[in-house]
Amino acid sequence: MMHKYKNSEAKSCLIDKHIVFLGDSRIRQLFYSFIKIINPQIKEEGNKHGNIPFEDKSASIKVDFLWYPEVNGSMRQRIKSWTEGSVAKPHIIVAGAATWSIKIHNGSNEALTQYKINITSIAPLLEKLAKSSDVYWILQDPVYEDMLSESRKMITNEKIDAYNEAAVRILNSSSRNSKAKVKVFSVSKLIAQETIMKSSDGLHLPESSRDMNAMILMNVYCNKIMKPIDGSCCQPQPPLTLIQKLAFCFFTLSIIGYFVISLIHRNNYRKNKSCTDLEIGEEKKPTINTPSVSTLEMLLHCFCKLGLIMTYFYLCDRANLFMKENKFYTHSSFFIPIVYILVLGVFYTENTKETKVLNREQTDEWKGWMQLVILIYHISGASTFLPVYMHIRVLVAAYLFQTGYGHFSYFWIKGDFGVYRVCQVLFRLNFLVVVLCIVMDRPYQFYYFVPLVTVWFMIIYATLAMWPQIVQKKANGNCLWHFGLLLKLICLLACIYFLSYSQGAFEKVFSFWPLSKCFELNGNVYEWWFRWKLDRYVVFHGMLFAFIYLALQKHQMISEGKGDPLFSSRVSNVLLFISIVSFLTYSIWASSCKNKAECNELHPSVSVVQILAFILIRNIPGYVRSVYSSFFAWFGKISLELFICQYHIWLAADTKGILVLIPGYPMFNVIVSTFIFVCVAHEISQITNDLAQIVVPKDNSTLLKRLLCIAGFFSGLLFFSAMQEQSRH
Repeated sequence: MMHKYKNSEAKSCLIDKHIVFLGDSRIRQLFYSFIKIINPQIKEEGNKHGNIPFEDKSASIKVDFLWYPEVNGSMRQRIKSWTEGSVAKPHIIVAGAATWSIKIHNGSNEALTQYKINITSIAPLLEKLAKSSDVYWILQDPVYEDMLSESRKMITNEKIDAYNEAAVRILNSSSRNSKAKVKVFSVSKLIAQETIMKSSDGLHLPESSRDMNAMILMNVYCNKIMKPIDGSCCQPQPPLTLIQKLAFCFFTLSIIGYFVISLIHRNNYRKNKSCTDLEIGEEKKPTINTPSVSTLEMLLHCFCKLGLIMTYFYLCDRANLFMKENKFYTHSSFFIPIVYILVLGVFYTENTKETKVLNREQTDEWKGWMQLVILIYHISGASTFLPVYMHIRVLVAAYLFQTGYGHFSYFWIKGDFGVYRVCQVLFRLNFLVVVLCIVMDRPYQFYYFVPLVTVWFMIIYATLAMWPQIVQKKANGNCLWHFGLLLKLICLLACIYFLSYSQGAFEKVFSFWPLSKCFELNGNVYEWWFRWKLDRYVVFHGMLFAFIYLALQKHQMISEGKGDPLFSSRVSNVLLFISIVSFLTYSIWASSCKNKAECNELHPSVSVVQILAFILIRNIPGYVRSVYSSFFAWFGKISLELFICQYHIWLAADTKGILVLIPGYPMFNVIVSTFIFVCVAHEISQITNDLAQIVVPKDNSTLLKRLLCIAGFFSGLLFFSAMQEQSRH
């Protein structure tokens, strides 16, 4: 993967550095592309056949182009002056030349022989410089022979290959086992093989190709300094942190413990196995019953599987074992897979068990197809296409709408505000993310969606649980309680409005320790404020919709029978027409967006339009409400795990790129990595459900003890995290 360096990043990397480009017109082109990364406003001016200086005083960066079109005595003398200390040696040296030698000597074999002699004489000097500086030798790019002028016809690809072969063979020949070597830069040659036919003269690369070469050169040098997450080239594997080491020890002990207990149980089972009475030919029963799986064994089994899965996560996205590639968006890479999954979803259509609005099967289906669309959006890099981005923002908002709708409905109908319910929800939401924060060394806020739904769940709980607790059973006895609940919702809306327009107040709330440890990213909570603000009203909309729907249902103002329209035929048709128009109007508006910032500003207020339109279109016709896609519903049941796991084992470099398990076969690679990714997500869902039953018991006294243990665990985690921060500083 290649990181695209901004000029500020380039300056940070190259501060107080002196870089020299040494060579012919092709090296001059690379020089200009390189300094344009530092200063995009620079123009290609100056003597083409002379030295060209560049300086950025703000970062004390000096970049010089020195005109040496041939590898000869003059080039050797310049390089020698750096090795002798008479002139300050550059920090980075980029050199290369050959085409002028071919041209001037008319492609003669004698010129090639002299080139070998000359490069042999400068090779030890370059190798000596490589001990203290970064030295790159640029191999010669191929030419497009049909486009060369008559004066350059002697520059053939056969000659260029011969010169490149000589350079590769001679450079580093005296330091084979040394760490300090001249780095042979061959990627330019590979790029040129694909793009040289777009050249204006057959010799010089098109601008896009040389810009890419300059960016690769920047990656080669700067990645080890800046350590960008999406720059997988040329940086060492990050060392294991103390917390990661402790996690791997824990998982290793869990695996060993599970196998030991399984072996003991298997031996006990064999000893007590029923045997056949040889005299009467009947089977005797064991005196001791076969022991059932203990809680400890089940716990170790879960951690054993989880340990193996986390090892796969680490190998995919932290170790340098697998390659990673950049995303490149095309309309076909996004829309064709969308069509495929829609066809599959329609093919697996079944009847629902119940026909209520937003029943469990329907919400699972909704989550499922939205999650699949979001996955395709991420792997195709479609965020660069604004209309798609705006529609995906609605899908994320729809998840949060379901959060408001689902949790409000539960608390309103059940009236269960017990600790068990809260702990179950928090555990299921956060378990995988907490484990990944430990194993992958990432902050909690990095997996932004889980903090988002966690905080909104706690806000919904606090709103409904605080005095006076108003639930459906109480409100049925006195209608005034409905107004009390509406007053609570209005107060919630006022708080949301205040925090969204007061960044200072929001930051104060979430900057208190230890909350700041959860919500800070890159040392501040701005990213958290931005994410929260982007969909700030949609959870409230979900709660309000649930309240109105349940009130209509209670007063039998809607018909939810199988095949029946939700309202009378006339009202249903009018609402259906309004919904379709509203849905299409939002899509037209989103597709006409020109500025992401402006559209994001309007999104919190208008996203509910398309969400409500979809709900009405999906539920007003009885025959549509009575069926669902089991294909989408299956994915909906593991949607949270799919969303989180994609960060590291489907995408790569923390979603910046794509994981490459099988290089050279992109389609086969996607099929294999997707299969593994979905299986892992499903398995983690099962592990989370099993552990939730063990870690969060229904008995209050046992639950209290577990909560104290969890508090101790997080206290230890904060302590070790503080130790890590101190050691890093």
